[in-house]
Amino acid sequence: MREIPVRLWLLAALAGILQVLPFPIDAPVPVWRTAFCWIALLPLLYALTHRFSTGVALRPLQGAALGYLCGFVWYLGNCSWIYQTMYLYGGLSRPVAAGILVLFCLYLGLYHALFGAVLSSVNRLRWGRQGALLISPFLWVAVELARARITGLPWDLLGTTQVDNTLLSRLAPYTGVYGLSFVIAAVNALWLIRVEVRERRHTRTVLTLAGVVLVVCYLFALRRLQLPRVDETTATATLVQENLEVGAANIGPQPTMQELLRSFSFLSEYPSASFYGGIPELRGTPFYDVRRMVRGGTGFVPAPAKQVSTDLIVWPEAPAPFEESNPEFRQAMGALARMSNAPVIVGNIGLDRDEKESRGYDMFNSASFVAPDGSFKGRYDKIHLVPFGEYVPFHQLLFFAKNLLNEVGTFDAGSERRVFATGGHRFGTFICYESIFGDEVRQFADEGADVLVNISNDGWYGDTSAPWQHLNMVRMRAIENHRWVLRATNTGITAAIDPFGRVTAAAPRHIRTSLAVRFAYEEDLTLYAKYGDWFAYLCAAVAVVGLGYSLREPVSRMS
Repeated sequence: MREIPVRLWLLAALAGILQVLPFPIDAPVPVWRTAFCWIALLPLLYALTHRFSTGVALRPLQGAALGYLCGFVWYLGNCSWIYQTMYLYGGLSRPVAAGILVLFCLYLGLYHALFGAVLSSVNRLRWGRQGALLISPFLWVAVELARARITGLPWDLLGTTQVDNTLLSRLAPYTGVYGLSFVIAAVNALWLIRVEVRERRHTRTVLTLAGVVLVVCYLFALRRLQLPRVDETTATATLVQENLEVGAANIGPQPTMQELLRSFSFLSEYPSASFYGGIPELRGTPFYDVRRMVRGGTGFVPAPAKQVSTDLIVWPEAPAPFEESNPEFRQAMGALARMSNAPVIVGNIGLDRDEKESRGYDMFNSASFVAPDGSFKGRYDKIHLVPFGEYVPFHQLLFFAKNLLNEVGTFDAGSERRVFATGGHRFGTFICYESIFGDEVRQFADEGADVLVNISNDGWYGDTSAPWQHLNMVRMRAIENHRWVLRATNTGITAAIDPFGRVTAAAPRHIRTSLAVRFAYEEDLTLYAKYGDWFAYLCAAVAVVGLGYSLREPVSRMS
């Protein structure tokens, strides 16, 4: 690797840093910083398509090394929250937590290495630099798809940076977030593409007219490509945020299940009058503090408003000892549903007897659905579990990570997505980490859910970038499926998100509160909800075919 000039290493590292900037770092990302995505890949593409003075391009292994450095830097900056989660909430020592973060970056950085290796291969062939740049957006999306399908960690795909771009996000209901990633990667490549035309008498006129026609066609297409109509809000939901400590931070006297049930039920009946009118803590977001804050048993609590009628109550995924089979828990949930005359979705632990298991049962991270008449209609068991949070992959090798399971135990993965129906409406619930998998969330809409519910426990993230990154991915799911998303979390960010991904109301973080939000039921089915990641697979096919075709050509020494 000594043959690689130092400036190319620096460009690869710079690209990693630039890819961090459009995402939340320690607070909601301001819109101006999301503009960095339009140049974030530029240094990497320049480095990978570099040719030496002799005309020879980088070898695939050299391209892989540059891509690997870029990926390592990006993951180190974007997922630095893993360190705090591991030591502060997982109970690991700081050196071990730092070691896990480094291993994480080294592992997932391999995807950037794959991108670099393939792009360098195309650059060495007859298609040369121009061909490599033209295929790069297809290859970028293909690698993002691989992250989702192979490793199962499509965290912060590049297109997510444009969740607030109402113009570009129009693509999401058709292509998913991958369509946005493609456009961003294509714009980065266009900065480097050289267009050579033979100068003739009318060349400049023709090019000018062609540019005007493209702009006019684009504007016309935007007018034809109307956003789906959003009906006025027709229903009210109550979202509960109990604000319980998690993991190693959960010290001191522990409330009993009876105390927690009373607290959750009280918040369900008396939502707070204080809330954000948009994304919390983002500059310019209004905060409506109708009543002053009062002192509560677990900290400062918004004074409750009057009791309100509701069409749905949602309890978050939380470190509470709620077991679906517990008679006392079932009785309390049934009573709340009957009293409110509304369905209740509640995070709890599901237990199924299984003699094949050494412990005699299977344990699930679940969401139970209670009908307005108080009957339990069933539960959804979380399918995509959190590595090192709900289970330890390769636990025999990573024995040192067992402290991470002290709080949540070892969960089993669910096997079936369930949509619950009552009162003529259907509810699809996904739990925490599952929100990053667009192709899985969209299946709830495809199965008839007219509103999506996300319960989560972001307390494991602490005051890092992760809660804000997680929120943006949930917002993208709302856009892709054209559905309201009602999000109840343990410590925040609890919010209502409309079908355009806009946060209409949210609770302050790190307080015990509840929120009454307005929403609507939507019945249309987007192309993405129906067919999933078709666009990403198309990009992968184009990248494979392009690479295969270029391999048939002799090596080129010229760009």
